[in-house]
Amino acid sequence: MSTRRAAILGGNRIPFSRAGKQYADASNQDMLLAALDGLVARFGLQGERIGEVAAGAVLKHSRDFNLTRETVLGSALSHDTPAFDLQQACATGLETVSILADKIKLGQIDSGIAGGVDSASDAPIAVSEGLRKVLLQLSRAKSLRARAAVLAKLRPGFFAPSAPDTGEPRTGLSMGEHQALTTAQWGVSRAEQDEIALASHRGMAKAWDSGFFDDLVTAYRGLSKDNNLRPDSTIEKLAALQPVFGKSLSTPATMTAGNSTPLTDGASTVLLGSEDWARQHELPVLAYLVDAEAAAVDFVHGKDGLLMAPAYAVPRLLARNGLTFDDFDFFELHEAFASTVLTTLRAWEDPKFCTERLGLDGPLGSIDRDKLNVHGSSLAAGHPFAATGGRITASLAKMLSTKGSGRGLISICAAGGQGVAAIVEAA
Repeated sequence: MSTRRAAILGGNRIPFSRAGKQYADASNQDMLLAALDGLVARFGLQGERIGEVAAGAVLKHSRDFNLTRETVLGSALSHDTPAFDLQQACATGLETVSILADKIKLGQIDSGIAGGVDSASDAPIAVSEGLRKVLLQLSRAKSLRARAAVLAKLRPGFFAPSAPDTGEPRTGLSMGEHQALTTAQWGVSRAEQDEIALASHRGMAKAWDSGFFDDLVTAYRGLSKDNNLRPDSTIEKLAALQPVFGKSLSTPATMTAGNSTPLTDGASTVLLGSEDWARQHELPVLAYLVDAEAAAVDFVHGKDGLLMAPAYAVPRLLARNGLTFDDFDFFELHEAFASTVLTTLRAWEDPKFCTERLGLDGPLGSIDRDKLNVHGSSLAAGHPFAATGGRITASLAKMLSTKGSGRGLISICAAGGQGVAAIVEAA
């Protein structure tokens, strides 16, 4: 079977907002619809039947059943457009891009829209297990007497809500506490982390000022720019913040609110298509999605850190495509935490890790820091979990298109010890 190339034609997102701010009352469907309809308007797709739309959210209500299809039904796209939900924690957005790109390569679809959305403000809150069981029994009770008998089972303790929990189910540790363990293991300093955070804010502020995001973002609910961005941040301001993760460890705590991503609301979308479909719609190709690789690590038994899976995904991806770090012009490493980026870079430079854990003959290599997250990343923009992959893919495609040549590497870590990496190539 012959394959064809999967083109990245553009993207659209809404500005990302810190939780509890402008989007506090917006649902996942509200935000995904805003990002999708913004994309539809930008590319003239009103009434168009798209091959498939794939998106997802990490924090979902039961009302978010069939979230992506319901969003399509509310959008300006043709209602004949199929859609499905996907969830792979913070890698959700990039995984939807990869899956739809593969379908385009195989000729199963000619066009696709990938995306993701998350609201930390509108997080689902479950009732207690006792109350849940009583409510289910009550819904099945056939008579007034039966309902009264069920209600008699209620106890005051049943009404305590089951609050949202950011802990990993198998360890109980939050992502920040997991990363603090990895940060200590690799000896990453506070100063190094703050430098990454400062570079992210400065790079993204510069990109906004230059108009880079003008055709990648549509304003929403009074917000026209990511409100987590701190263009006036300084190394002194970052150094003054108190650590928030790793305070119970024997090593100094180094992870702060400044070098860790905040809880964020937002949504993003990416338009993909075959080259023929792009020509038919007179849409220029920005870049191509070449290949992607997923990985997972055993963080439960401490074999690797929770967010170290990209350290494994990237070398496998490079080997399959016969590439090295020298073949790339841009590196987009998701900044879940500044130390996540630093520990991953350090792992690839470490002879022992690369030979014993990655099975290589020596270090994978170093990345030119001038090519790393050039327009800032999650520390500056914020990180609505499932929306991050779309943000990064669309931005990288535009960067490559602007340059007119070259390749970019995406690396995104995710909860559950997973990670996804991808190669994007200029058209």
